[in-house]
Amino acid sequence: MSADTPPVSAMQPGATGVSWLEMDEAMLSRGLAIRDWLLTDGRNASDLKLIVAGLCERLAEADIPVDRAMLVLQTLHAEQAAMAMEWKRAEGLEAEAIAYSDFSEKVYEEIPFAAAHRARAAISFRMDETPNERFGIVPDLRAQGYTHYFCAPLLFANGHKNGVSFATRAPGGFSDGDINLLHALTPTIEAVLEIYAGYEAVHQLLRTYIGDEPHRLVLDGDVRRGHVTRIRSAILFADMRDYTQRSSSLTPEQTVDLLNAYFDCIVPPIEAEGGEVLKYLGDGLLAIFRDRGDDAGSAAQAALDAARAALARLEAWNASHPDQTIATGIALHHGEAAYGNVGSGARLDFTVIGRDVNVASRLAGLNKALGEPLIMSAALTEQLWGMFELVGTFALKGIPDEIKVYRP
Repeated sequence: MSADTPPVSAMQPGATGVSWLEMDEAMLSRGLAIRDWLLTDGRNASDLKLIVAGLCERLAEADIPVDRAMLVLQTLHAEQAAMAMEWKRAEGLEAEAIAYSDFSEKVYEEIPFAAAHRARAAISFRMDETPNERFGIVPDLRAQGYTHYFCAPLLFANGHKNGVSFATRAPGGFSDGDINLLHALTPTIEAVLEIYAGYEAVHQLLRTYIGDEPHRLVLDGDVRRGHVTRIRSAILFADMRDYTQRSSSLTPEQTVDLLNAYFDCIVPPIEAEGGEVLKYLGDGLLAIFRDRGDDAGSAAQAALDAARAALARLEAWNASHPDQTIATGIALHHGEAAYGNVGSGARLDFTVIGRDVNVASRLAGLNKALGEPLIMSAALTEQLWGMFELVGTFALKGIPDEIKVYRP
């Protein structure tokens, strides 16, 4: 059976506007109450779960026999293609991130959302009238006792194709009035979710490209050139060994794979210890571990633990990839990092500056000459318990005082 073959009923694009006029007074009152909630509390909700669960609960309170709802929203996320949320009357809400690797055109074509997107209109069908091969979900929904399914496309201005669906176990399925109400609410659902998705996309993109805390500052209005925020922290620089020589014989795609393999070893331990990656620097990175109040020792220990764990992950990678081994040098320092808006005109960079950042950077450069996997400044070891081996005292370019350097 063709993907465009009935039995589904579809409302033509633009026809949703007449649905309010087709309702009786009681249904109209209930529908307008749900619409008003969507445009007030729903629109102001900062959590998508509250919007979805709140909508489904209000539909149930309005005697619309919705037993299951599904929302799928495309995301602008480094690892996730979309976010799916499923609500069931007896079980509540469950959320699931859909990875890029789990999404394919074949899977998409087998779901009702694809048909609704092509029609650019809501579709509905009854389980007892719909063959199993029509949509991939039909056998499962029928086995779970669902009798009627309604699916609406949510088409955003940025081109994202999203969707929401509702299903019932009611013996007679949805009534014409129920379907009318769902049709009528769809444009409001679409508008509210587009507003939410827009804000969420900004959060995700800024978090992805400038880091967690800087993205908060930017969204809080910290976009004035020259503004500086000071932070006491442990500072970590990591740098891949022999990157220039290795990458010269690789294709751009192979180079990206190499860098991603390297960062997959370095970044997760940093994040696991509460650190923040602020900058990717070609074949290296800069991260900080914030002091918590007067407790500078916990930040220093977190940085050291992250560095050790990163080296252990690299060792494991090398053991399983003997022909593609990766080496690194990590430098740790403790002091003050400063976020600053630097640039010209309307193009700024949220960057990290300050003397202690310079010290950490110079330590990373020194580490190349020393060939050590991990070195630490005296400023960092002073925050830690235990004894550390002195490597030497070194003059760093541009730093007036010599620095004592230790290894763990």
